[in-house]
Amino acid sequence: METEGASSVTVRKTSCTPKAIIHQKFGTNACYKHEEVHESAENGCPGLAIVQKGPCLYRCTLQLPEITVVSGIFKKKKDAEQSAAELALEKLRITPATKSSSLPEAWDGLVSRVKYLFSEEFLSSLHPLSGHLRAALQREGHLAGLIPACAIAVFDATLSNLCKSIDPKVEANPFLIISYVMRAAAKLSGFIASSERELWIRRQNPYPPEIIELSSIQQNPNNSEIIVSPSNRQSGSPEILMVEAINIPCSLEKTVERVILNLTSSGYFLDVIAKQLGLLEAADLMISRPVGKASSETRLHFAAPKQYLLDISSDLLHAKEVRSFEGSLNARASYLSGQDIYGDAILATIGYTWRSKDLFYEDVSVKSYYRMLIGKTPSGLYRLSRGAILAAELPLAFTTNAKWKGSLPREMLCTFCRQHRLSQPMFSTLSSLEESSDSSQSHKKLRATDLVAKDTQHANGCVVTAGSKETVESGGSFRCEIKVYSKFQDLILECSPKESFKKQSDSVQNASLKVLLWLDIYFRDPNVPFERLKASADGLDIRFEPKIFVEAFMLCQSLHNVGHNEIEEGKLVYPNSVNVPNVLSGHGLRSLNIEGPDSGISPSNGSLSCVSYSASLVTEEHLREQLESSDDFEFEIASGAVNPHLESVLIQMSVDQSACFIVDLPPRELIFAAADDSARMLSLLSSKTCCLEYTIRLLRVTEPLEDRMEQALFSPPLSKQRVEYAVQSIKESCATTLVDFGCGSGSLLDSLLNYPTSLEKIAGVDLSQKSLTRAAKILNSKLNSTSGADTSCTPLKSAILYDGSVTDHDSRLCGFDIGTCLEVIEHMEEDQAHLFGNVALSYFRPKILIVSTPNYEYNVILQKSTLSTTEDDVDERNESQPCKFRNHDHKFEWTRAQFNCWATELATRHNYSVEFSGVGGSGDEPGFASQIAVFRRRAIPQEGYPELSDLEHRYQVIWEWTSSDRSRCYEILRKWFSCFG
Repeated sequence: METEGASSVTVRKTSCTPKAIIHQKFGTNACYKHEEVHESAENGCPGLAIVQKGPCLYRCTLQLPEITVVSGIFKKKKDAEQSAAELALEKLRITPATKSSSLPEAWDGLVSRVKYLFSEEFLSSLHPLSGHLRAALQREGHLAGLIPACAIAVFDATLSNLCKSIDPKVEANPFLIISYVMRAAAKLSGFIASSERELWIRRQNPYPPEIIELSSIQQNPNNSEIIVSPSNRQSGSPEILMVEAINIPCSLEKTVERVILNLTSSGYFLDVIAKQLGLLEAADLMISRPVGKASSETRLHFAAPKQYLLDISSDLLHAKEVRSFEGSLNARASYLSGQDIYGDAILATIGYTWRSKDLFYEDVSVKSYYRMLIGKTPSGLYRLSRGAILAAELPLAFTTNAKWKGSLPREMLCTFCRQHRLSQPMFSTLSSLEESSDSSQSHKKLRATDLVAKDTQHANGCVVTAGSKETVESGGSFRCEIKVYSKFQDLILECSPKESFKKQSDSVQNASLKVLLWLDIYFRDPNVPFERLKASADGLDIRFEPKIFVEAFMLCQSLHNVGHNEIEEGKLVYPNSVNVPNVLSGHGLRSLNIEGPDSGISPSNGSLSCVSYSASLVTEEHLREQLESSDDFEFEIASGAVNPHLESVLIQMSVDQSACFIVDLPPRELIFAAADDSARMLSLLSSKTCCLEYTIRLLRVTEPLEDRMEQALFSPPLSKQRVEYAVQSIKESCATTLVDFGCGSGSLLDSLLNYPTSLEKIAGVDLSQKSLTRAAKILNSKLNSTSGADTSCTPLKSAILYDGSVTDHDSRLCGFDIGTCLEVIEHMEEDQAHLFGNVALSYFRPKILIVSTPNYEYNVILQKSTLSTTEDDVDERNESQPCKFRNHDHKFEWTRAQFNCWATELATRHNYSVEFSGVGGSGDEPGFASQIAVFRRRAIPQEGYPELSDLEHRYQVIWEWTSSDRSRCYEILRKWFSCFG
């Protein structure tokens, strides 16, 4: 009698296999193609995989007239074929039980399984559902032994799979299983009693007394087993378990709140949850799939309307047509679980597991609820991995593994897909050498690398393909393409970046980050106009299927509504605050105070900065609650990996300085995800004026690899040698006006103030407002300080900083005596560098233009230094291997011949002469570390300069200083910078 559990396996084996069904429907039009997948191992170099001998795995591609699907990875070819066929049936919405004889067999298996669940053997097992059966035996009165149909439907995977074989629609609506469970129970009337109206099932004949005694095992607060006898049950003093859970109201006007479930050792926990929701007993409950990991016991329990429950349990033919209940959809709970949830819901982590007969439980706080919520978004996943909800942001670029902090982009993308119940993304990397040799066959030549997991069982799993070891060693580069599919293998999006990378792993991480950044645009505002979403996708080399995309993420609308409408934005207003320019304050920055002496060591683009910080919620009534803090938070400057307010303040600081600043409130879900006391948060947020206060201290700054190598090998450092070369040239030229193209943080302009020159006007232009902010602060401080620059020995009358691109025209920079462009062009694309040269010499037309750029041939000396071999992001190389660029942001680095060709062609075209020099090294082979070209105009242009009135001023003035208005400017700027230390 106790062997029914095995019969379900027999039914599945005797029914038509997926491959047989495909053959019946498509015959010879079904084409199976196999691909060998070899296991691989790393050879110690990140991103470089070597295929080694080992078990051969197989992947199968099934091509049908309508669709093409790819199986997971299996040890046997036939298993891969069956997997591909099964996926095709799911995508085509074809029920596997197509033979008239297979449906009765499947039903027999389902009936046998239900009968087995109520057997004595099953009751004594460690199956999660057996715990419910044991607990049900301890229910009081007429409820004793009654099991809710929803518990049986949810907690037995074998039964769920049998129902899917009868009706594939169960995959989309798991609650349909209740209908099949009730129908199967009705066929066992002599063994099982059931009620379709009340949706419960129980065993007709009592279990033997010894089984009843064993069924009394429950869990107490000390995590030890206790046995509750009938006499103890009547004593009125059962063991109490207080478990924290979350109530998620159906109405968005009500807030999510904490509730306490008072469980007893002699009761059934589903009865307690039902009572909390205002229901009579557990049979009125519905239970969701696990929230988060598949092995989690965190589930949503909700009070579905009675009519909905009865519809689900009604006649089978009618049940097949049930899609959803036209009632009160709980938007927040539905988004969290990925399935329709109706009415109020309780989120709790309680249940029985395979590990023990005891009841497992954990508290679920409001904080953990909001962390689950933001964990379904790309930026939220990154924040959680860094443990910095309020400080971290999803970076805009992946530079190196050494600089990236938190979960890697590929890991986050895979997690995101799991969270939204999508198929695992497919990663395909292509080497440039294979593409150039035979682009049409390159995909067929590639092999799977170590990123393939042995137990991958899904089509389009996490598979990365790459070229051979020889391809990598010969200097080839890699591009990665990513495809994301729905659960039914519908293509949602694909990303095909144009950029290539020296390392295979870098191509994967950068492509993954592109997908995450684009998805984050949608999740920040699901109501974003389609045109804007399409434009952002085009910019990131992403193509998506709008209809399938909307179907996959339609539930995320509720996340946006909750995050922005639950509580109004609170802001702290300072009626007497100074009107600080945006470049200095940043949007939403209300006040700033920097303390401590300037140590001279400040962050720059690409450097790693380490800070200690705390973030607190404060009100106008001076109430304060700390939300988040860290003693050692490190991030890369200018990568977008941190709250923009925090970074805008940090670039104005130096090591050992501290700062305190106030900003507007972030979205509500971030505050609750960071706060330990949600009740106090609600109280504070109810204040009319509240804001977020940060206190930070800059602990250390690690300069980019390029700067560290140059400082170690050159004395003075190479950057200082470049500035000194430019200063000497400026002094010898007797120039009165100077413009620094790509001035950055103003290192050259600052240095000029330390020397007597003939300059009367200096100007700087740059694209980075953060760099211009620091330049403005440095120059303003020096020009208005009696102890700063000796302005008495220089005729300087004005200084100005512009925000703009050096490839754009602006008539205010035309006709300067001298222009400088130090280590700038290599940060552009090569065509942009050519454009800058043409614009500078044909439009701005300075008398002298000094341009410096790295000498690629000198890199071999830099990267053979002792310092470079200790860095994580520098590869060990032999003589035949190419050198890396000095900085991850460099788009190119020219040899001497390439630089000479560029400069000579420009000079010839625009009537300039050009001389070549450099700094760093002796100038012998392989040349200077930084190569320099000095252009000199041969004659004044006959056509003169453009009239100011005829041209648009494309640059924005960021900061301006004039000597004639020194005292007034000093007072105004003193007020500005009093807010910034």
